[in-house]
Amino acid sequence: MMKNLSIGIIFSFLYFLADFVAAQSGVFDISKFGGAPNADITQAFTSAWNEACASTTAAKIVIPAGTYKMGLLEVKGPCKAPVEVQVDGTVQAPGNNADLKGAEQWIRFDDIDSLTVSGKGVFDGQGAAAWKGASVAWKDKSHGKGSNKRAISLYFAYCNNTMVTGITSKDSKYFHFMVLGCNNITFDAVKIIAPDESPNTDGIHMGRSNGVTIINTNIGTGDDCVSLGDGSKNVTVENVNCGPGHGISVGSLGKYPNEENVAGFIVKNCTLTETENGVRIKTWPDTAGKITVTDMHFEDIIMNNVMNPVIVDQEYCPWNQCSKKNPSQIKLSKVTFKNIKGTSGTSEGVIIICSSGVPCDGVELNNVDLTFNGAPAVAKCSNVKPLVTGKAPICGASASSSTSASPSSSPASASPSSSPASASAASAPKESAPKEEKEDKKEKEEKEEKGEKEDDD
Repeated sequence: MMKNLSIGIIFSFLYFLADFVAAQSGVFDISKFGGAPNADITQAFTSAWNEACASTTAAKIVIPAGTYKMGLLEVKGPCKAPVEVQVDGTVQAPGNNADLKGAEQWIRFDDIDSLTVSGKGVFDGQGAAAWKGASVAWKDKSHGKGSNKRAISLYFAYCNNTMVTGITSKDSKYFHFMVLGCNNITFDAVKIIAPDESPNTDGIHMGRSNGVTIINTNIGTGDDCVSLGDGSKNVTVENVNCGPGHGISVGSLGKYPNEENVAGFIVKNCTLTETENGVRIKTWPDTAGKITVTDMHFEDIIMNNVMNPVIVDQEYCPWNQCSKKNPSQIKLSKVTFKNIKGTSGTSEGVIIICSSGVPCDGVELNNVDLTFNGAPAVAKCSNVKPLVTGKAPICGASASSSTSASPSSSPASASPSSSPASASAASAPKESAPKEEKEDKKEKEEKEEKGEKEDDD
């Protein structure tokens, strides 16, 4: 009898403990803050965030199944404990771009540690109407001004230890995801969708960030699937399907002063299908930018009818709107292409155009097996002597710089991510900086980023 009583007490205690932990974890369903399907949940989410961020124990904000509308949203930390945003419904941006009032982004998470964005839900940017006016904006070398500026869908700024998993981003007006000044952020099992004719809808764009991981993700969009701006360090892209789109890109770099070095990029076990480019590094000639790009590794990649499967272009100059009088000052080193196979949409499957001012060092082609119309693709190179091992094309005559304008480089489709500022503006604030200094620095970064984006080609 005593034994049964003891067991009963133990179970009662465990039940109490589980109930206590569940209560302490803090689940904030937006319905408790007035959020309802087919209605605007901006204020409901803001109220839920304020309580979740103030919680001293881990908190979760839940957007249940259903379709919701959300206007311009910016939530800030620091929070007192980890916060998870679980999205199981469809959250729609305003269809009219003007309703976002010229903001850089639709939804922004700022200065947060230990943030998770999860669920099986969809962030729908409803970008179709904004895309129609994009070609007009390109004519004056801008991306729209004032209420016409197209907004990034989800922006992570100065966030550390972040996980984005399971969600879908659909039809962004501009970039789907932007990562600026972040440390240790992971995208896992994310889906990104936009038509191939949607201009400038980069999948995941980053700058001034360290420790970015993108895994098990499917990206089909109208621009780069993944793009790195200056200051990107220790970035991994693995098991990613890319297409349609413009490929996986480093850069462009060198267009602006005060850029930061790029180091440590691994692209592995990825498949690119009918993209305009495969894996690409691009830097501007005749500019003040003078940084290094090192430890770039592309391996175990399948190309399915990709126009330019392997391309390094240090004479990047879309639509010939720049001078090539002086070579790029960006130094490339330790760049490897290994176990890359498949089909090329052009006879030149490998193009490596390095700077005549600072030629590339440590470039390797190892088992690069590409075909064009059933015949082996060829390699064209300049200012580089790559180490070739295994089955790989031998560099032929110097490559022309015509690759600087890709076959579909039109004002509506050229990548704005070529601007380092569209990835970044200045280095992330240091934790030891006073609050006033930190705020001033962030404000300066945002202003620089905004201005450089508008001037980008």
